[in-house]
Amino acid sequence: MHRTHSFRYAAAAAGISFAVSALLPAPASAAGLPATASPAAAKPTIVLVHGAWADASSWNGEVKILRGEGYQVRAIANPLQNLTTDSQTIADFLKTVRGPVVLVGHSYGGSVITNAAAETKNVKALVYVDAAAPAVGETNGSLSGSTSALNAPPSTLFDTVAYPQAPSGAKNLYLKKNIFVKDFASDLPPNQAESLWATQRAASTAAFDTPSKHAAWKTIPSWYFISTGDRIITPQSEQRMARRAHAKTTVFRGGSHLTLISHPDAVAKVITTAARSVG
Repeated sequence: MHRTHSFRYAAAAAGISFAVSALLPAPASAAGLPATASPAAAKPTIVLVHGAWADASSWNGEVKILRGEGYQVRAIANPLQNLTTDSQTIADFLKTVRGPVVLVGHSYGGSVITNAAAETKNVKALVYVDAAAPAVGETNGSLSGSTSALNAPPSTLFDTVAYPQAPSGAKNLYLKKNIFVKDFASDLPPNQAESLWATQRAASTAAFDTPSKHAAWKTIPSWYFISTGDRIITPQSEQRMARRAHAKTTVFRGGSHLTLISHPDAVAKVITTAARSVG
């Protein structure tokens, strides 16, 4: 009797085992699937490069928005001293970033990313925000456009200051207050524009005069954000550069050269679009 009960209990246990097994998914190998599912592709890191007479804080609005969307974001300092060395500085930083990068440049920062991206392997998308995108041999200073406010006599535009170890003939430039408020930051409240003028970083004449060595937009997918109210790099000049780069272009009605500050949501939307294209 004891042996019969034991047999029945064993059989019942086996039945339970079979029932549970039937509910469990088959092993991946048995189903003809990979033993380990590949992880979802990580989001790219977004690296933001500011332009002349500005600093990394000009990206504060975009940093907040993009971080809120789950992206790793870095807004880094652009030396504003020489296109070749500034680009090398950014490229050296990019080499420390693991995984794919979306590289974004504003104004002169566009020239910098055009060169820095060509010196690294992890940049998968370029975004130009009211920026220059030079071809090989072009200078940033040649790309402002025929009706740019910067075409006035230099003495009316800049306060000029010497700096240590400057290349021969090079000077640091600060935008004069009236040019900064009226043309550079024309869509910002005057008090905010004046505060930005007071805290601007100088840019060397060498930054604008150094010929571009690379044109990364020839091989890297590009996006272009163009403000119709930009008086520093004209919309017409930006449209021409966007066309030759075959960039996906967004035209923002209004704004200024500092639309990245006045309308960070619009700029961040374009950056997000570029980031989503990176798989």
